Amino acid sequence: MATIPTGVLGATGRMGATVCAAVHDDPSLELVAAVDPAAGSSDLRGAIGLDCDVPLDSSVDAMATRGAEVVVDFTTHDASMANLPLLAGAGIHAVVGTTGFSEDDLDLLRSAFTNSNALVAANFAIGAVLMMRFAEIASPWFDSAEVIELHHENKIDSPSGTAMTTVERMASASTDWTPDPTQSETIQGARGSEGPAGIRVHSVRMRGLVAHQEVLFGGEGQTLSIRHDSIDRTSFMPGVVLAAQRVPELPGITIGLDSLLGL
Repeated sequence: MATIPTGVLGATGRMGATVCAAVHDDPSLELVAAVDPAAGSSDLRGAIGLDCDVPLDSSVDAMATRGAEVVVDFTTHDASMANLPLLAGAGIHAVVGTTGFSEDDLDLLRSAFTNSNALVAANFAIGAVLMMRFAEIASPWFDSAEVIELHHENKIDSPSGTAMTTVERMASASTDWTPDPTQSETIQGARGSEGPAGIRVHSVRMRGLVAHQEVLFGGEGQTLSIRHDSIDRTSFMPGVVLAAQRVPELPGITIGLDSLLGL
């Protein structure tokens, strides 16, 4: 069976290194390129200890030079917006785990990816995708809801992309939520931030965490809690591999893993 030549952007970061290992270990993919401008080594063996001799480059141009057909991008919003149009121009497919894209950003990507495809997802953990779908299904049946997202101490944005995607989907499923009764806060921000449809979102940043989210629902005489926990970055890899395998057959821009899971 032919393998898909695959490259990784941000290859020496925590997530990037995990992606490199997952691509290297999967028989359907072939790790052919790795890019990280901050790297201080010439190959992945020296940079992250991966048992391969894939060179470590500093420019996204190396993806085309080394024959990558699919590139996985877990960098930052600004880096993605700079790199993705270059990948599109080279006819390379992209799997994007960066968050924070606006509708204008997505429109720009739609106009760029005409000769290749991109899948953009807020979360690649299969359980997290199911959690968001379950929350969407539950929304019309409850009066109150709040979202608590918890991440590691190095996550620089809040709320997380997963939390915002969850709340947006809940708000689309129901706009009939009980108003927040709070009239004063002893400590400003104690009630979190108000998201779409007035649904409150709370962010926790703490050492020892990876990525976690709980959606709390309340109705007359009952509550429902839907929670997902990623306790290791390997939890995202089955979704990343699935996306890399399937993105060549998905025209244009695809948002989320839902369609790949039949949701």
